[in-house]
Amino acid sequence: MRIALVQIAATTDPPENLALVADGVADAASRGARLVVFPEATQCRFGVPLGPVAEPLDGPWASRVRDLAAAAGVTVVAGMFTPADDGRVRNTLLVTGPGAEEHYDKIHLFDAFGFAESDTVAPGDRPVTLTVDGVTVGLATCYDLRFAGLFQTLGDAGAQVVVVPASWGAGPGKREQWELLVRARALDTTAFVAACDQADPEAAGRPVPGGAPTGIGMSAVAGPTGSIVAALDAAPGTLVVDLDLDAVTAARRAVPVLADRRY
Repeated sequence: MRIALVQIAATTDPPENLALVADGVADAASRGARLVVFPEATQCRFGVPLGPVAEPLDGPWASRVRDLAAAAGVTVVAGMFTPADDGRVRNTLLVTGPGAEEHYDKIHLFDAFGFAESDTVAPGDRPVTLTVDGVTVGLATCYDLRFAGLFQTLGDAGAQVVVVPASWGAGPGKREQWELLVRARALDTTAFVAACDQADPEAAGRPVPGGAPTGIGMSAVAGPTGSIVAALDAAPGTLVVDLDLDAVTAARRAVPVLADRRY
């Protein structure tokens, strides 16, 4: 499976971000990618009120992403915000493409490092896998990386690849934690983990004031034995990677951690 991680620096303007999605989909499709992954909060970056930008999955923003995926013949994963019943929003991954239509609402909310995502975002409660070109793909979002149980659940459901759109918060040690967690979750599931972060706003030439988690870049793909297959730096860019799914089968035969675990 050929995948693309499109590391963008989203703005606060959803139509402007749709243009970034259009460019990223066209570029990735031209390079043969079948699964094209954008970051968490692709619709609108963190740091502004999210209620006014939230739209249902059949609203204009998601519909445009759906059209782009269909026209290119690829499956797209992109982070957006959808309305919740209690007045908050949900941090949602839209997945759309030929034969694929799914969504995942972020389960673990980022109430950490002085940021309280749950003040404005309602949690999901449903782990999600889907099939893309015959490959079982699991979905997770950003802070979910810190919770091995979700990834083990996705592995139990047969996930060979777990995509993790993110908008990772900056700070001391956070880059090291990002890489460590991406590699650890790949080991936990003996699967590929493809983690697509927002680009660092400074590296993108768009510094963002305040403490909202707006990305550090460093999107990466880790293999089922925990090694980094490929990675980007802090600036916007697209990472195209061929995943050898036989490596998942071999890793699960050699180190059957999903089958052997007791807790």
